[in-house]
Amino acid sequence: MKTRTVTFIGIGLLVALLLAAIVSFYASGSPDGLERVAGDTGFDAAVADHALADSPFADYGLSGVENARLSVGVAGIIGVLVTFLIAAGLFFLVKRRSTSP
Repeated sequence: MKTRTVTFIGIGLLVALLLAAIVSFYASGSPDGLERVAGDTGFDAAVADHALADSPFADYGLSGVENARLSVGVAGIIGVLVTFLIAAGLFFLVKRRSTSP
């Protein structure tokens, strides 16, 4: 891979990590469009927790971390890294298959 490409990917990953760690905590706590419509029309009374409501990353935070800012930041960093690793793995898998004879 060319040096410029590696540098570009590295800077992009760094920016994504910084945004996930710092800016994600300041995301709006207001309901999104679907939640807002559900509240306005009254069918939000039928809402129930899903099967993964007790998972370690439920509600965009890391369970077990008491500090809300740290919880959201760490969950964001883990999410960025997992997404990056899956994307990189798929990229190299597809690239290897397409260059095979």
